[in-house]
Amino acid sequence: MTPNFNKEQLLQDLKNWNTILKKYQIPSTKQAIIQLTNSFAFYVALLLLQFYLYDKSVFFSALVAIVNGFILGRIFIIQHDCGHSSFTKSRTANTIIGTVCSICTLIPYRYWAKNHSFHHAHNGQLEFSDIGDIECLSTEQYAKLSWKQKLCYRIYRNPFYLFTIGGFIYVVIYNRFAFLSTDYFKEVKRSVLYSNILFVVMYALLAYTIGPARFLIVQFINLAFFGIYALWFFYIQHQYEHIYKSGKENWNYVVAAMKGSTYYKLPKIGHWLTGNIGYHHLHHLAPTIPNYNLERCQKENPIFEKYTNTISFWQSLKTVNANLWDEQKQKMISFREYSRMKKLKAQA
Repeated sequence: MTPNFNKEQLLQDLKNWNTILKKYQIPSTKQAIIQLTNSFAFYVALLLLQFYLYDKSVFFSALVAIVNGFILGRIFIIQHDCGHSSFTKSRTANTIIGTVCSICTLIPYRYWAKNHSFHHAHNGQLEFSDIGDIECLSTEQYAKLSWKQKLCYRIYRNPFYLFTIGGFIYVVIYNRFAFLSTDYFKEVKRSVLYSNILFVVMYALLAYTIGPARFLIVQFINLAFFGIYALWFFYIQHQYEHIYKSGKENWNYVVAAMKGSTYYKLPKIGHWLTGNIGYHHLHHLAPTIPNYNLERCQKENPIFEKYTNTISFWQSLKTVNANLWDEQKQKMISFREYSRMKKLKAQA
């Protein structure tokens, strides 16, 4: 993760980014079918295994959820691509596939897609960090909070909350009630009601068929692991020390995509399990690239890797200390660094 970069040079080197990426934005029906088939085949097979194990040991059934949570994440990436109208060439097919995926992930299709589109249009803008992303306060904003508000923010940013209970709340509760109700979300707010009705009907039928306790316990354990993984990947993609952030008046889309997002370098199986979302710099640069084209795009165009923030798994663990945006230093700092700075100012 390099702290310094030449903005003008970046924009000059990537001036033809749209032309370069054009061919990767064409959906492939074959690839879409292959991904749908293997993702749902694994998910259903593991679900059946979990139901079988549940009758013998809930613990061993829950162990399988460690993997099936990832498969749910892969299904969510299909839903995510459908929301970008990039998974297939057909808008109708995208809507149908995205809706089916949303029954599994418990995340309403149209509302979340709208939320996520806003995030793409404002990635890295300090004024909108609380919509479609992990909320991030600047040191100045944090200093103005009451002690109760500071405590809430510290709990919210604490990994023991964010990647456990926080993930489950985000998946199971937050999206189901369409808390974002500004004019921007009006057109999709009613869709959450329809999504909730669909969810209740489908889950009631499955619970009746499989057994209420058997189905709901297995599925909600899967959702809990999915929530942990989903929040972790959301977090590391835009929360690290040398991130790009800016007020909207000086914000630049290309710079925000390349320097405000990570390339999370994982083993091949890691990229497969997570639907290639680790190539997040390319996804933000051109969200209409289907996830199954991102790896090829990365390999064939090393110029993009030159400017992105490449992080390994071990490096990503350090991002949990990126808690506040320091506008003077133009980087994220930890709560400990903030307290140290505050003490030094008081002593000066």
